[in-house]
Amino acid sequence: MSAQAGIKILSFTGKMKVLHLSWMAFFITFAVWFNHAPLLAVIAQSLGLSSSEIKTLLILNVALTIPARVIIGMVTDRYGPRITYAFLLALCSIPCFMFALAENFQQAALARFLLGFIGAGFVIGIRMVSEWFPANELGTAEGIYGGWGNFGSAAAAMSLPAIALFITNAFGIEEGWRYAVGLTGLMSLLFSVVWYINVTDTPKGSTYFKPKQTGAMEVTSKSDFFLLLLMKLPMYGALSLLTWKLSPAGVQLLSEQSAMIAYIALLVLLIVEIKQTYKVNGHLFVEDVPEIHQYKFKQVAVLNVLYFATFGSELAVISMLPLFFADVFSLDMVYAGMLASLYAFMNLMSRPGGGWLSDKFGRKKTLLILTAGLALGYFAMSLIDSSWPLVLAVITAMACSFFVQAGEGAVFAAVPLIKRRLTGQIAGMTGAYGNVGAVVYLTVLSMVSYQDFFLVIAATAVVGFITLLFMTEPRGTITEVREDGSIELIQVH
Repeated sequence: MSAQAGIKILSFTGKMKVLHLSWMAFFITFAVWFNHAPLLAVIAQSLGLSSSEIKTLLILNVALTIPARVIIGMVTDRYGPRITYAFLLALCSIPCFMFALAENFQQAALARFLLGFIGAGFVIGIRMVSEWFPANELGTAEGIYGGWGNFGSAAAAMSLPAIALFITNAFGIEEGWRYAVGLTGLMSLLFSVVWYINVTDTPKGSTYFKPKQTGAMEVTSKSDFFLLLLMKLPMYGALSLLTWKLSPAGVQLLSEQSAMIAYIALLVLLIVEIKQTYKVNGHLFVEDVPEIHQYKFKQVAVLNVLYFATFGSELAVISMLPLFFADVFSLDMVYAGMLASLYAFMNLMSRPGGGWLSDKFGRKKTLLILTAGLALGYFAMSLIDSSWPLVLAVITAMACSFFVQAGEGAVFAAVPLIKRRLTGQIAGMTGAYGNVGAVVYLTVLSMVSYQDFFLVIAATAVVGFITLLFMTEPRGTITEVREDGSIELIQVH
């Protein structure tokens, strides 16, 4: 572990250099992932898109992220975050350039679908930061990584329209949005080189622990094997829900035949994944894993549920909050959008704050308090109507967003303390559950009123609170085996 003690934000050496480069990489992935959102109006005009086609682009943008986070988690654990992040940043610049050059809806839709893969970048940095920071600083460090990186979407929303307008006015280029979008792709490509040259997977002298097998997550008991299979089902359910939204019953991007092929493909994939999971973990049905090498998969399951409620609700609420303020308080969309952007601003401090609270007061206690606040916050938002003073409605949304984003920070303060060599896969699965939550909540929103939408999120937060009671506070050490067969004990508190 790096000798440099404490978290010194203004330092750019040792572990702090790695932390700063990690959040910058994550920041760029989010700027690329959401580079279309602030430019949708001009993109729609330029490509002649209908409102249903615009909604389809929004759905496609998050579709691939669910499997991508799981896949990238496995790749990170196997090959290390240095190579994986560099590869992802470089590779995903290609669909970004494709979107900038799109001439019709079909080309734009394919590019947006492929760009969902860059949303998996988050998982890589979680493993990288966990390698460089000790357990008593890990929550704060992961919170800074997540909160500052997450701000990339808000930074894109604030800067890209101005860049597009400047290019149009300064150079007389009508479609300035193409250059603004292309610029984020160029940043991604260039930073892949900066990242690769400047980081290492671990501090000098430390061991990078890899999974014993790849292809599926390792578990260490028979009951955990069945719990792992159970936790895979909601991810396939969300992908089926996305297929349904793209089918003739939804926005009609897929034909009935194509949708049926997609459903069959998902079923085949699930069967293949179950077989692969058994291949990796079948030995559990023959012999027990020594207690010293065991970990509790229920810890992962609890964090999945909590990230479903926290990050899932954040993605959904960011999508609908401008419209909510505009409809309820009869505001114009520009003003409503500015007020709603305050929700995303909270990420800069809330997520690191959640991680810091976890380091200070313990993982489970912090999560219990933040999840209770989350439920109360969304219940309060369900009460907002036109009789409320606008300032009180905005303050309520900001208070709710603190609990949402601090909760995200607290979740990922616990993720790296479960099993070091599986950190990428655990982060991938938990991160994917955030996207599953977003798909579910946005589908609910299309069927119910704003008030009921907020009540549904509050109810899932209550479910999260109940599941939290089954979580065990991380204590003691994680046991990992070095390549030479010797054992290393990693402190987790």
